[in-house]
Amino acid sequence: MKQSNPTLKDLANELGVSISTVSRALHQHPTISKETIEKARGLAEKMGYYPNGVAKSLQQKSTTTIGVIVPEIRHYFFSLAIDGIEDVAYRAGYTINMSKSNEDVEREVLNTESMISNRIAGLIASVSQTTIGGLHFQRVVGRGIPLVFFDRVLDDIDVNKVISNDFDRAYKTVEHLVESGYRRIAHLAGPKQLVITRERLHGYRAAQVDHGLEINEEMIIFGDLNESAGESGARLLLGMQNPPDAICAVNDPVAIGAFRYIRERGLRIPEDIGITGFSNNPITSMIDPPLTTVDQHGYEMGQLAASILLAEIKGHRVSRPETHVIKANLIIRKSSQLARHAD
Repeated sequence: MKQSNPTLKDLANELGVSISTVSRALHQHPTISKETIEKARGLAEKMGYYPNGVAKSLQQKSTTTIGVIVPEIRHYFFSLAIDGIEDVAYRAGYTINMSKSNEDVEREVLNTESMISNRIAGLIASVSQTTIGGLHFQRVVGRGIPLVFFDRVLDDIDVNKVISNDFDRAYKTVEHLVESGYRRIAHLAGPKQLVITRERLHGYRAAQVDHGLEINEEMIIFGDLNESAGESGARLLLGMQNPPDAICAVNDPVAIGAFRYIRERGLRIPEDIGITGFSNNPITSMIDPPLTTVDQHGYEMGQLAASILLAEIKGHRVSRPETHVIKANLIIRKSSQLARHAD
């Protein structure tokens, strides 16, 4: 008897009662007999009937679905963040509708439009590396849908945000490289328009200035946030007449790409060149030598973003949106420790 997408009408025909009687029975309405309730619920389970969530939300003018948009899932940081979001949402009786932009702003725009059409209760988002303006997210806010950004945020949208202490951790990373004995420290940066690129670049610059090092603009390479960008960036840096003795990468995928190219060139890490990443992808502890990186605590970031969004959905909105900072920590491993400076 089980069929695909059975309706209330199908259940009513099978039971020989009206559609309204079946609906009340499934909601255990007090005017419906216990026997009818049990029959309706048993048949619904047998036929594989599920309530139409969109129709229900239209009737109740509410929904228990939270939208989540991330640049990609294969990046371990975003997987952790999604886990944190889902765990908090589940405990509060909400489900998540997750989509990824694949680092494409046009796809991100379509994602936001789909979320609005599906009447989500709120949206949590981290923008793509090609996102410049936030008009599509402004449409979400304009519909009265609560919005929280995490990690990759937009300055032109005045909503709650959850970020890492990017400037400070980039500063500490470069400071560590200096203390390890490196002096010509390059930076493989992300796309110029991203806030995380700007903050990590500022931290890189400030640490060099504070430690008396000269900033060579040629050693700052902007690119995408993937392994191929790390590989091409490392190729440019190592092709210089006076190449760097260390590379500070904007994130782990970029660092891994650079790491691979350095090895292909036959150079030793960390003896010939040191390298660091950012985000603590599991692969960073498995490669040889293990990669120095920054743990952004993605799971906790996702949890906090979800908690803030749920509070907004329930009407607890602050007069002015706030930026919440999850304190990341530097994980020092062998990729950035010269033997004469290692403990």
